Amino acid sequence: MKNYNEASKIKKKSFAQAFVLWLKKDGPAWLMIAPFLIIGIMFIFEPLIMGIRTSFFETRGFECVEFIGLDNYKNVISDSVFVKAMMNTIKYALWSIVLGLFVPVIVAVALNEIIHGKGFFRFATYFPCILPGVVTAVMWVIMFDPGDGGVLNYVRSLMGLPAMQWLNDPGMTIQLIVVTMTWGGFGSTAILYLADLQSVNTDLYEAISLDGGGVLTKLRHITIPHMSGMIKMLFIMQIINVFQIFYQPLTMTGGGPNNASISLTQVAYNYAFKTMEMGKSTATSVLTALMIMIFSIFYMKIKSKNMNE
Repeated sequence: MKNYNEASKIKKKSFAQAFVLWLKKDGPAWLMIAPFLIIGIMFIFEPLIMGIRTSFFETRGFECVEFIGLDNYKNVISDSVFVKAMMNTIKYALWSIVLGLFVPVIVAVALNEIIHGKGFFRFATYFPCILPGVVTAVMWVIMFDPGDGGVLNYVRSLMGLPAMQWLNDPGMTIQLIVVTMTWGGFGSTAILYLADLQSVNTDLYEAISLDGGGVLTKLRHITIPHMSGMIKMLFIMQIINVFQIFYQPLTMTGGGPNNASISLTQVAYNYAFKTMEMGKSTATSVLTALMIMIFSIFYMKIKSKNMNE
């Protein structure tokens, strides 16, 4: 018994010493990040956990009333508006690939080849990213105004062409919103591609030039292969961002016409603040988050692969 007590005292003493050493070594660092940890727990993790919890309850306004399991998820998935939003999100993703994937690549290659006025053209490329997203959306709403006073319709009238409905046309709404998104966001992506191009060995370009190769040959055999890793990463990031699209359709079309441009995040917003069905809203958000998580896993794998190469 005596030996056991002595061993216990020694163990407690060694633990205390280890704790003191840890406190001296890592204590200041933990004190520095403690405020950010507390803020993160209060404003990120706690709402996240509460949101997931709420998705399993029947709600009255913002109050959880009764546990109903997966009923909110079943109701959301069977809702025609959610199905429409899911189909719209797929369309957003496809059109963002068609209209927005290669625009930054082309701009980055052009910026890399420019000799005079590099600073101006780089600023001009990045300038749309400086503007607040809602301001960009409102600006394009004015451009796409279906009346005779709309900028694009006015230009068409000068050319003797009839006015178009633009955002009021269900067949064009998603494509026009993607154009808006591309204009507002391609600059930051182009700068990333440009930074990647700065690491290309110029001797390779000179070797191709000596062999009689032109610009297309350089693009095919050097530029595009070098950028392929970055293109894959930003492609996945683009899909992730499309699943989070919110203020563009909300500001430009309100999700219309006839839900032709409504997004998943807008469905969650409508459940929460229009019909006051927080259970369905959080269920929609959780489903959206799960889809984003899948793409995020692919993104991390591609990023890890590129870093190891």
